[in-house]
Order: sequence, then C-alpha cells, then structure tokens
Amino acid sequence: MDQAYDALLEAICTGDIKPGERLNQDELAERLQVSRQPVNSAIAMLKAQRFVQDTGKRGVVVAPIDRTLFESIYQFRTAVEPMAVKLATARMTKEAVSLGREIIARGKSHVQDGDHASALRADMDFHNLLYSLSGNMLIADTMNLNWRHLQRAMSEVLSAPGASLRVWKEHDQIFTAMVRGDAENAAKLMCAHMEHAATRSLGPHRPEAASEAE
Repeated sequence: MDQAYDALLEAICTGDIKPGERLNQDELAERLQVSRQPVNSAIAMLKAQRFVQDTGKRGVVVAPIDRTLFESIYQFRTAVEPMAVKLATARMTKEAVSLGREIIARGKSHVQDGDHASALRADMDFHNLLYSLSGNMLIADTMNLNWRHLQRAMSEVLSAPGASLRVWKEHDQIFTAMVRGDAENAAKLMCAHMEHAATRSLGPHRPEAASEAE
C-alpha cells in the first residue's frame, strides 16, 4: 500500500492528477503495476486525509482546494512554527547553519532561474530543517501532512512576480536571527512570515470561494 499511497499522493500534490479528476481504481492499479487492493487502501487513507472525496455517482475524485482547510493550516502554522524556531535556535550546530544557508542559496537560485517547482521543494526543505532541529517529533510529523496539502496550490502563488523573492528574503532574515542565537526575534519574524504567507495565499479579505493557496 505504501507504494500506491506515495505515488497517488505525489501525483495529487504536484497536480498530475487535478482537483475534480475521477480516480479509476483499475486504471490506477495497472498504471502503478499493483493489485487493486493496495490502490483501494491508499484511496481510503487519502480520503481520511482530505485529499480525495466520494461524490456518489462520479465515484472517488480528487478533492477541490479547500479554502477553509488552508485557513486552518495557516492558523496552526502561526502557532507552531514560531515555537519550532525557538526550539531549533537552541539546537543549532555548524552543520545545521551550513545546511540552512545552502538551502536558502539554492532557493534563491531556483527563483532567479524561474524554476518554481524546485523553489517550492527548497521552501519545504527549509521548514523541514527547522522542524527537525526543534527536536519535537510531533511538529515534524504533523507539518509533513500539512505541507502536502499546501503543496497542491503553492506553486501558483510562488509563480507570481516577486512572491518567491519575498519568501526567501523572509527565510534569510529568520535564519540569520537563529544563527545569532536570537530566538525571540527569529520567532517574531517567523510569525510575520506566516501572516504574509497566508495573505499571499488566501488574499487579505479571505473570500468564501475556493481558490489557490500557498
């Protein structure tokens, strides 16, 4: 099931299988070269995690991008990520500093090259580094699933002119404060980063209609 689950989740999050697209178990099983049982199990898990939904007549389809879900994720991130930064600042090592700077340089380079998919992966790498450094396993495990939801529409936001540059400038400021050992300022910068990300993704007025998110 892990193979089928991972493959389906990746296809959904990267947009290879788009919102509203019907999932045919037989076709998926043939495509993944597995039996139908692991595909059914994977779909059941993805349904529980809100990536797919049962529509009745049309069967199982990829779930639309849900604005309410994204708002909830950003509310959660605004509370959790500053805490992760505080914990991570106390656990910084030379290796972590080197890796963080490499990720930031890589992210900026991808932005300059216009490679939004790679910039998004670097964005995820940056935040995952902070989760790992925090030493809190619940943060890493919980945020991994949230990031997969965010990934579904984040590329649309990061492709907007100037958006990616602002993201990496904020990352740089957060990490610089962490390297200095200034956990309080780093946490404040992360809180602001989350608020800016929510505005970039959901818009300042948070309309009810579903649309792209970061």
